[in-house]
Amino acid sequence: MSLSISKLFKASQLTRGGRWVQANYVLRKVLGLAKTPLASASLPLTPAARSGTAQIVPAGPVVVTPPLRESQSEPANDDAFAPSPPPQLYLEREPASEPLSEPASPAPTPRPASFTRHTFQFANTPYAYRLYRPAQADSGTPSAPLPLVIMLHGCKQDAADFAQGTAMNELAEQHACIVLYPEQQAKANALRCWNWFDTAHQGRDVGEPGMLAALTRKVLKNHNADPARVYIAGLSAGGAMAAVMAGIYPELYAAVGVHSGVPTGAASGVISALSVMRRGARPAAPTGAPESAMPTIVFHGGADRTVHPENGEQIVNAALSTLDACGLILKKAEVAQDGATCPAGDASEKVDDAAAAGRDAFRTVYSAADGKSYVEYWEVGTGPHAWSGGNPAGSFTDPQGPDASRAMLAFFLQHSKHAGNGHNAWPASAQN
Repeated sequence: MSLSISKLFKASQLTRGGRWVQANYVLRKVLGLAKTPLASASLPLTPAARSGTAQIVPAGPVVVTPPLRESQSEPANDDAFAPSPPPQLYLEREPASEPLSEPASPAPTPRPASFTRHTFQFANTPYAYRLYRPAQADSGTPSAPLPLVIMLHGCKQDAADFAQGTAMNELAEQHACIVLYPEQQAKANALRCWNWFDTAHQGRDVGEPGMLAALTRKVLKNHNADPARVYIAGLSAGGAMAAVMAGIYPELYAAVGVHSGVPTGAASGVISALSVMRRGARPAAPTGAPESAMPTIVFHGGADRTVHPENGEQIVNAALSTLDACGLILKKAEVAQDGATCPAGDASEKVDDAAAAGRDAFRTVYSAADGKSYVEYWEVGTGPHAWSGGNPAGSFTDPQGPDASRAMLAFFLQHSKHAGNGHNAWPASAQN
């Protein structure tokens, strides 16, 4: 075997230049080891091969096939020794016996309940509000629209304080409800009272009622709330504003709850408001229109020194008058703690609510033929001007009274509006 000195020198140059593949090729030629081209081979997918640029197809046995390369008798010039990219591994999939199935989508991860603060613009004025969304609302899977409860705080309160004091969020989580807590501005009222007594805030689509209605619609649109099950409630000035909203937006709300409030239309200024709060006053005459009737639940403390208890009775009478005018036949009953009813005409039965911790309360219920209660009146015997059964961590709460939040939510969830027309779903006896 004759060795080519020139080829050995060439191999030495290539080695010094770091061109190992080309040097190896030249040496193989010199030694006569490169006469046979590399044959195609089926190789296992070794860890070294996995580190290459090949794409892995997840089915069928894998065949690794390096590309064929023709042998040459001798490189013609240095260009033939230019570095070439490493051989690529082509992964070919043999036909699978069954068609591939799509991988299952991962189950959505449920998110916890949320209680968040937001800002809302109305008439170029920003209003803050808080929104409680139960865990079901953020479960990650489509669900039916949820009931919406609007809670209006009283004077010297804000949304967070009212939410804590009423503990409505805890009940909303149990019953899968969204809760909206609008917040009054200090610049609109120094005590943060809703201006229920001001005629500028007693009409549709203007002032605070316009803002509250617009905010209600915004939440309905953006948070999968059920337009047939929207309820509004409040304490003191918030209760009075809730009554205003129910009176002028009967198509928007399905029921109203008034705690320690005053009747709609009872005041038209500060002086008349103070008079109503101290002595009570007759509400405006009901319209008698069926669409203006509203299921109503009222709580009032018998020892309230801020808003006279007579106001609670007047709210009840106004609701009964309007419901009667639209043809709804109601039966009065006094309900005891165990749910038994007393004959009509008897004195109201004392409610010895276990949660009342000794606070006497009297509950009067007006029901229709469908078994639903359309008016409820809770007179909390020695109750103060405070949310009955509330959490003492919040302001203006009476932990010794019956649970107003639980009673109101149970009352609300009985009622919904007719789909399409925005009117309350009255029993057959009231249909014309």
